[in-house]
Amino acid sequence: MECDMTKKFNAEHGHNKTEEEIKEIEKKTKWWKLKKEECCVEFRQKLRQALGGQVVLPDDWETTSEVIRETGRKVLGVSSGRRKEDKDTWWWNEEVQDSIQRKRLAKKKWDMDRTEENRQEYKELQCRVKREVSKAKQKAYDELYTRLDTREGEKDLYRLARQRDGDGKDVQQVRVIKDRDGRVLTSEESVQRRWKEYFEELMNEENEREKRVKAANSVEQKVDKIRKDEVRKALKRMKSGKAVGPDDIPVEVWKCLGEAAVEFLTSLFNRVLESERMPEEWRRSVVVIFKNKGDVQSCSNYRGIKLMSHTMKLWERVVEARLRKVVEICEQQYGFMPRKSTPDAIYALRILMEKYRDGQRELHCVFVDLEKAYDRVPREELWYCMRKSGVAEKYVRVVQDMYERSRTVVRCAVGQTEEFKVEVGLHQGLALSPFLFAMVMDQLSEEVRQESPWTMMFADDIVICSESREQVEENLERWRFALERRGMKVSRSKTVHVCE
Repeated sequence: MECDMTKKFNAEHGHNKTEEEIKEIEKKTKWWKLKKEECCVEFRQKLRQALGGQVVLPDDWETTSEVIRETGRKVLGVSSGRRKEDKDTWWWNEEVQDSIQRKRLAKKKWDMDRTEENRQEYKELQCRVKREVSKAKQKAYDELYTRLDTREGEKDLYRLARQRDGDGKDVQQVRVIKDRDGRVLTSEESVQRRWKEYFEELMNEENEREKRVKAANSVEQKVDKIRKDEVRKALKRMKSGKAVGPDDIPVEVWKCLGEAAVEFLTSLFNRVLESERMPEEWRRSVVVIFKNKGDVQSCSNYRGIKLMSHTMKLWERVVEARLRKVVEICEQQYGFMPRKSTPDAIYALRILMEKYRDGQRELHCVFVDLEKAYDRVPREELWYCMRKSGVAEKYVRVVQDMYERSRTVVRCAVGQTEEFKVEVGLHQGLALSPFLFAMVMDQLSEEVRQESPWTMMFADDIVICSESREQVEENLERWRFALERRGMKVSRSKTVHVCE
């Protein structure tokens, strides 16, 4: 029985909940069932019925998205709302459960009437349960090992390893947190406020910078309508099985609907392009937290991943593909560029080092890291760099719309925080963000970078090479000044000097 002191503590700190309420989380549609062809076919049929027999989806996003969500819940079902617990009985099947149920009934019968016949029946069923358990266990493990030995099973293997690694640092078990002064917060309201305070500050902090006096010239030109083949390509590039955003519509829905989805999305994206206004639902996101090293009660030892609408991600992929065709990024940038990769940069640097080693000459390299680079990009600098790169003003306004009125909540062990605005930095998890960042770095480093391999970049990681310590320090200072005057900050602790 729970003691009075414990009850009082729970009541005072907002923890006076049943076990069922503690496990309760937001129920989710079982979209993963769309991987099965029969479920996909049934979903399409029921969706058509919900639309009154129409093959074409309604024009407006609000109607279509609501019908899709409702049909998904009816056809695919929803989760129980409880956290999935790790069980030692994951291999159970119907035969095992049936045998155990009969054994329990036999035990009750023997307890009520202790005859030899009842005892014998109970003993026989005990032996049968042991055999069924052994067979079921062996069969389940055989199937598991067979699956893990396939190409598809490799993903399961890594997933199991990550899950095992995360068992000891489950953030859903951390229901108390420290405030900025180190005091432990215990009530749900104060914990939620602290998470909101931490991420709101993190996502809206801007480094000091000089304001630009002269604006970049805008490029006014007509842009073509979005074509179906552009949507198909974007849809093909989207990976399945990813966590959904607040709108609860995964990319699997559009893949399941095929050409009907392509028709609808093409029409929708063209309306967004023309009006330069995307649906309000796409502006919302959810930050889920993951544990890094250190004190589990310190917010600074967690990182956040932003979950956004998959349909919005499709839209920005279409825009990204168009921007890549008109913007040329410098050859020194190896990050997220077609036909370039990290091994290429490593190979070029290794050749340079070997040349200097063979000639018995010094080579000085500085590896520069930027502090929270994506989170600290000033939006005004982004618009300036896009215009400076020759991006049509229509696309500048479209990207501005992606960031306008963006807001998020933090999902933690005690629920979701209140919503707050995000007004600094690039969106995390979007395919467009790395290219926008490359565009910013391209413009900010225009006057200080040297030809490759003396200067190479991989997104926000930079290597600067020179023949002397004095020269490399001078180049580093020029880079620091060029970046920090525009709101980017060089990390002193992570920037490393190497002499070869």
